[in-house]
Parts: sequence; structure tokens; C-alpha cells
Amino acid sequence: MPIITLTSDFGLTDYRVAAIKGSIFSGKPDAQIVDISHEIEAYNLMQAAYTVRNAYSYFPKGTVHLISVDSFYRKEVRNLVYYADGHYFIAADNGIMNLIFFDIHPESIYEITLNRFEEELRSVVTSIFVPAAVHLAQGGVPEIIGRKIDDPKVVTFPRAIHSRAENMIIGEVMYIDNFGNLVSNISKKFFSKYQVNSYDFVVKFRNLSVSAVYSHHTEFVKDWTHERDYHGKPVAVFNEAGLLELSIFKGNKNNGAKTLFGLNVGEKIYIEFFNTLPQRL
Repeated sequence: MPIITLTSDFGLTDYRVAAIKGSIFSGKPDAQIVDISHEIEAYNLMQAAYTVRNAYSYFPKGTVHLISVDSFYRKEVRNLVYYADGHYFIAADNGIMNLIFFDIHPESIYEITLNRFEEELRSVVTSIFVPAAVHLAQGGVPEIIGRKIDDPKVVTFPRAIHSRAENMIIGEVMYIDNFGNLVSNISKKFFSKYQVNSYDFVVKFRNLSVSAVYSHHTEFVKDWTHERDYHGKPVAVFNEAGLLELSIFKGNKNNGAKTLFGLNVGEKIYIEFFNTLPQRL
């Protein structure tokens, strides 16, 4: 039985999430509903895209992912069904789907025509997204509830670049997680492309630097009998998504990398390559 996942910027204080679930159960009493997150910052498409992109593939093929971020009713904004990588995604045509699938071409895209002529909708989510999700979860085809399109709104995903003149990768912070970790847009694949075995490198941000990148956070600890000595130390890793992440070992959202490094989303991170390792800052 297909699963319906929910991702939104609604939070958990108000009635909206309960209303979505109630609407789904009204149309499909045996629905399997899984919350991905309802703590997305209001209208933060990049945060939502990062969250959904790194969660959806753990679900079985055929799962329906309902994404309600910046999806309040606007007559000029279409509502879409994406079919990509064997999953269905329902969201407003605000660019979020392009951010999720910046490197994957969807098999098909549909504008949802269900209820689109109603003058007053109680909610885009309960009046349009939910009926579409229920239809797909019941095995219905998207052609019944929409029409194919090939011109969804495109929002450019910030890409890391390599400066040949400076032999440097230039990226930026794109996401901050619940532990205060700073996730960049520098992928391990992109890093490996420019790192030659004979080269050393330094990761620079603000007036700080680190000279090693680990494959996981605990690799940083060399002596577990004195593990507490590592608490509060800066560490760079390639995270589960394959992206360079700056963190504080055993840090949290109050005293993690965001707070101690003073970095915010959009700020630059540099990886500078050298033939010989320079004097550390």
C-alpha cells in the first residue's frame, strides 16, 4: 500500500497538519502517513528541498510525497505532480521541485487541474494536494487529475565553482541542521575532481581553517578513552548526502558550528589546494 509523506512549513502549534491528515483519512481511511518534517522555516524552499531530497529515496517506489512550503493560494501559481525516480511529488510550482531534482530529469510533470476553477478554496493543500495524493496512493494515474507540462518554474540551485587561477573551490553554506552543523554545496565528487593526490588543501571560512575532511563525525576522535577532550572541537566531514559539512563535535543548535563560527546560509566556504601544505592559521 503506497505511503503518503508530508513536509511543510506549518509547524506543529496550529491546526494545519492535523487538518491535512484528517483530509487524507477522509478520502483514504487506510492511508499510511509519514511525517518527514513540519519544522521547515516559513517559505524556505532550499531547506525543504534539502530535507526532501535526502529523505525520499529511503521510501519504497510509488510513495507519494506531499510538500507544502510556500504553497498558500495564488491564482497565478500552478500546482504540480512530479514523477521522478519512481516517486510522486506534489507541490506548488514555486521552484522547489527544480531544487530537489537539480541533477535528475523527471519522467513526467503534470499541472493539477483538480479543483483549479473553484473561486474560493479552503486550502490549496486540503482542496488540491490531498485529493491528488489520495488519487495517486489509490493507484490512479496523474493524467486523470492533471495535464502534462514541460515548463515548470526554475529556481537556480547554487553550485560550487572551481577557480583555476587560484586553484580553489568556492562554495557556500546552503543548510543549517538541528545540531547547528553548516552544510555546504561542495560535494565530495566535486572535491575529488580537483584534489590531486600530491596536493594538500585547507578549508577556509571567515578567518578560520581546517586541514582535514573526514568521512564521518566519529572518525575525528582518535582516542575514545579521552573522548571528552574532543568536545567543542571543529571538524569537517562529507556527510551522508555527500556534501562538505562544518560542525562542532558534540555541538548542538545553541553551541554548534553556526553559533561558534558565526556563519549563516549563503556565506562562502573555500577549499584551497597547495603543492605543499602552508603554515596553518
